[in-house]
Amino acid sequence: MAVEYPAPPDGYGAPVAAGAYGGHAYPQGRLDRFLARLPKWLGPAAVAGGCLATAGYVLALNPTDGGASDVPACLVRLTTGFDCPGCGGTRAAWFLAHGDLAAAAQHHLLFVFMVPFIAYAYVAWVAGVVFHRRLPMPRLSMPLVWGFLGAWAVFTVLRNLPFAPFTLFYV
Repeated sequence: MAVEYPAPPDGYGAPVAAGAYGGHAYPQGRLDRFLARLPKWLGPAAVAGGCLATAGYVLALNPTDGGASDVPACLVRLTTGFDCPGCGGTRAAWFLAHGDLAAAAQHHLLFVFMVPFIAYAYVAWVAGVVFHRRLPMPRLSMPLVWGFLGAWAVFTVLRNLPFAPFTLFYV
């Protein structure tokens, strides 16, 4: 038995049968029926709660005081001595939370660059799910995604080079 969801008042989406994906229906079980009954705002609230809990943990921990082996530990840096693609992200978040943009950018430049885009994507998601308002979203083409991933890979290599001017990115 397929369940029809009504379209939001502004035509945000067409009614879709529960379990329908790409024209193929999958069998509905108890979990599907349970998830269909949950309020729509619960997903954005769960993400916000997780982000707030993580931010509270980082603010309480002060990751700028410790070394690579202190909690939260980076296993790549601990075992190889090299900064991984995410190394410095926690410290950058800590400095951003304290309003020090320069120190945050020094610890992880690409993280600081991505924060406004991730925040906007979250706000657009909440606007669509909770308030049924569609905000304009940039279209991400595959060349753009691969370009960003390539820039992240180059950044990871450059930040591990032990000579100037790349030592500026070494954390």
